[in-house]
Amino acid sequence: MRRLYIGGHWTASVSGEAIDVVNPATEEIIDRVPAGAPDDVEAAVLAARGAFPSWSATDPAERAKLLSAAAQLIEERADDIARTISTDMGAPIGFARKVQTLMPAGVLASYARLAESHPRESRTGNSLLLKEPVGVVAAITPWNYPLHQIICKVAPALAAGCTVVLKPSEVAPLAAYALADVLHEIGLPPGVFNLVSGRGPVVGEAMAAHPEVDMISFTGSTAAGRRVASLAVETVKRVALELGGKSANIILPDADLGVAVKAGVANCFINAGQTCSAWTRMIVHRDQYDEAVRLSVEAARGYTVGDPFDETTRIGPLVSAAQRDRVVRYVNRGQEEGARLVAGGTDRPHERGYYVEPTVFAGVEPGMTIEQEEIFGPVLSIIPYISEDQAVRIADGTRYGLSGAVWAGTDERAVAVARRLRTGQVMINGGRFNPAAPFGGYKQSGIGRELGEHGLEEYLEVKALQL
Repeated sequence: MRRLYIGGHWTASVSGEAIDVVNPATEEIIDRVPAGAPDDVEAAVLAARGAFPSWSATDPAERAKLLSAAAQLIEERADDIARTISTDMGAPIGFARKVQTLMPAGVLASYARLAESHPRESRTGNSLLLKEPVGVVAAITPWNYPLHQIICKVAPALAAGCTVVLKPSEVAPLAAYALADVLHEIGLPPGVFNLVSGRGPVVGEAMAAHPEVDMISFTGSTAAGRRVASLAVETVKRVALELGGKSANIILPDADLGVAVKAGVANCFINAGQTCSAWTRMIVHRDQYDEAVRLSVEAARGYTVGDPFDETTRIGPLVSAAQRDRVVRYVNRGQEEGARLVAGGTDRPHERGYYVEPTVFAGVEPGMTIEQEEIFGPVLSIIPYISEDQAVRIADGTRYGLSGAVWAGTDERAVAVARRLRTGQVMINGGRFNPAAPFGGYKQSGIGRELGEHGLEEYLEVKALQL
């Protein structure tokens, strides 16, 4: 069984209990990690608190040097880490290498640069404004992007001068251990980064409620985010939440329908649909609706479901039996409420593994469960509209506001519609994801932003000196 990483050392959990790590493609146990206890959290927080004064006073250039070395080491180990992620949570190996490993390495490298270049002082009138690290940060991360989501928190926190206690998802924790190995090897000072694996109701809640934690940064479901925030408010700590999404892909009548549909299906099915920002609702003009459905079904049939280590696989297994069962329930609910299943369904495509076929629903109306709730699987809902105003109302008609897309004949027209949407990020005519741009949501999709300078600012306090 693996150990916790606290104060620069690998140590056993006081609980003595373990959590099995299961390969979702084979349903076999591949590893075991400690089921951390509140006393483990106490030790990790005290280590982080003890390391904070010296780390926050470390020259930004030195912090940058260490982060850069970590990014380089992740790149060197990209193949091994990608294999770990594919085995741990089922991402196809090519996707695990490019998006799950090399992209977070790039994000880490970007924070190495920001650690040194981001201005920490400015003036306004007779005041000198200082930006200082928040303090001890507790980071709770999910299983769907098990390295990227960690880097999105740990990298800016360390760059800002904060110390960190990390709780990765117990469902797919192995990438966090790979990162801990990297940070230990590059010589990060003891206590600056600490890893406590375990279950959310035990380890996560102890972190959120701990009075010596200055900030809690959480990524996960909206329901769990509410719980984290309610615990954190008792000690008035800073809270950053990156939560769920039900993002809309609006295709206007003058857009290239074939291109927009193909890209929309791809975005919905990326990472087996286990992406909070996935465009799970395709909103198409009534006159083009039947053709959009036909094109979506055709595209869905091109997504091979299978072994993550087969280079031809486009959709791997869902992360767990529980997640597969959740998606199946939603597919059944969609049919019960009158939506028309035109691709995929609930049949198991393989005898072993937590697989779900890429699924497309037509005849979806605003307000249906599959149109309103985050499914977190490869399930696309296609919704018709008549007017542009109606398309915007449908897009904004959920409790979420994380991401989305608009397609039109010109960028100018697409931007005009995108400006009307209550969501944190909108792709225009297939614009690429930019890891330097702020990522986060409106409404119940969260509080705060990750990535780029905005992500760094989340971990900085502002002090005004009046001269």
